[in-house]
Amino acid sequence: MDTKHCAVDGWVDAIPAPGPRGTATFDLIVRPVDADTVADDSPDTVVSCTSGDPRITHELLNGIQPGDLLRVTGTLVQPQASGESARLTVDALEVLDTGMVPVLRDMVLDRYGDYVVIFDADHDQVPVFTASGQWVGLADNPDAIATLIDIHERVNGGDT
Repeated sequence: MDTKHCAVDGWVDAIPAPGPRGTATFDLIVRPVDADTVADDSPDTVVSCTSGDPRITHELLNGIQPGDLLRVTGTLVQPQASGESARLTVDALEVLDTGMVPVLRDMVLDRYGDYVVIFDADHDQVPVFTASGQWVGLADNPDAIATLIDIHERVNGGDT
């Protein structure tokens, strides 16, 4: 297995999700270093990231939003097959820039790993379900979603 300790700058693609055993996972979208000289249709690279560091996990689940530009440092594991994402175990995190805060105008469904949430611009509370449709609970606000999911996993024994 080919591994390398490195720092990677990229944008958060979706809201980081709680993982098993106190971890957090997220995808980082990385543009080519020479983005100005490559073809416009050159693909971005998706790096699947995870961290078990409690400080980093807390920041990921409570402060990081889609569109945030991050510098993550850690151990990069190259994919074993073409088409798979590289995996980065994060041991340092720096927020370089924050993304624009989206303004919700209607009802929006979003995924948090194995969970689905429903944002409604007219209400602060957020209904949370498992991806299979099991009711998890009602988060008081979007910032409380990760806590509700964490409690659900502790009570129900981890992944749903």
